[in-house]
Amino acid sequence: MCHYFNSNAPIFLQIEVYISKRVQKHAWLLECMAAMGAPSPGDLRCSTSVHVLEEPPSTTRKWYFSCQEIEECSPSRKDGINLEKEAHLRKSYCSFLQTLGVKLNMPQVAIACAMMLCHRFFMRQSHAKNDWQTIATVGIFLAGKVEETPRLLQDVVTVAYEMIYHWDPSAPRKIRQREVYVKQKELIVVGERLLLATIAYDLNIELPYKPLVAALKRLKIHPDLPKIAWNFINDW
Repeated sequence: MCHYFNSNAPIFLQIEVYISKRVQKHAWLLECMAAMGAPSPGDLRCSTSVHVLEEPPSTTRKWYFSCQEIEECSPSRKDGINLEKEAHLRKSYCSFLQTLGVKLNMPQVAIACAMMLCHRFFMRQSHAKNDWQTIATVGIFLAGKVEETPRLLQDVVTVAYEMIYHWDPSAPRKIRQREVYVKQKELIVVGERLLLATIAYDLNIELPYKPLVAALKRLKIHPDLPKIAWNFINDW
């Protein structure tokens, strides 16, 4: 900025010249963007797989979405999956995670973390291009590490496979075959990289459990309310 200024000229004139040059440069950049087919800043609303904000998001705000963004700007919506179908898919992977987490003897905090990881993933990626059962299995494996309650990859792969193929009586035997297990394990390992890349390695997830416990310790309330509050925050 200093090269625009001349000590021999009045300061207000120097500032006016500087601003004029900055405006000209900005206009030139916009012309170049238009020539390349890029949208103008005012046209940026939603993209196919990434939600674009007009202002850079803060680390906390970027995972908060309005009803309109969820209902209209979802990547799945761009691939022809309607709101009702996507809501059903969300409920499906949450139910799957709850059962899988219980079978793996994981704390509720880790299960809720897995659900949040899946929610974040599918606000950046489409259900039409990603199998929700695979992503959910990846989510529970990663959530265990995030919440410092990790489970062995072998256990996660085995239990998840038996759940996914619960209709097949031979599933417990098949997943213990080396070639089947290795294939499923590699699928989860690759999926973990995809999930991490999709959420930009942002593992800072704020869950309501600690604030709830802290509030219950400070407040003298009806003995039934803690259980009701706990059930309420688990109502995914």
